Amino acid sequence: MQQPSAPATLRRFFDRVVRRSFGDLAFHDDPAADYISDLLARFARTENLYPAGSLPDLRPGARGQRLESVAELLLEIQRVWDLDSPTFNPVQERELRRHIGDYTLFMTGLFRERVERLSATGYYIREGKRSYRFVSEHDRADARPQARLFRALADRFEGYAGALTYMRKVYFRPEYGPPDLPFFRRLITEW
Repeated sequence: MQQPSAPATLRRFFDRVVRRSFGDLAFHDDPAADYISDLLARFARTENLYPAGSLPDLRPGARGQRLESVAELLLEIQRVWDLDSPTFNPVQERELRRHIGDYTLFMTGLFRERVERLSATGYYIREGKRSYRFVSEHDRADARPQARLFRALADRFEGYAGALTYMRKVYFRPEYGPPDLPFFRRLITEW
């Protein structure tokens, strides 16, 4: 019998703990459960947590400087709107805003203590809600069906972050985790 791939195993693990956590917290049949499971599986790879920006990275073969903070992501939005720049691409704002929402939800939920140590909790919540609301309005204008999902993520941002915190405390213990979860274990113990 063939073993499932690591990403599929990881996605199933996150789906299981997200649904279990949502059930514990009475978030029954919440449409954000699938999205949050995907977000966790996607961010298990560091390069997805910190995307490359449009400014060149001077190292050989590098795409662009890694964007490691909300402020850098917001500056990247300004760069993609710069008419005089070769990186002009305002369509990219939607993806950058989505990433800001995802990043702030992830960090505020799973690594809340670190965000609090940075005195950034209010800032992360505000920017996360604002970014998801932007994506929702953009998608609504384009008649995309996921507009409602992003509106729910904006409106219930703090509740979802709380569910992620609960999930980390209750279900991200060695007896629940799949064997290929070293990234999250390292982050949880270091931060």
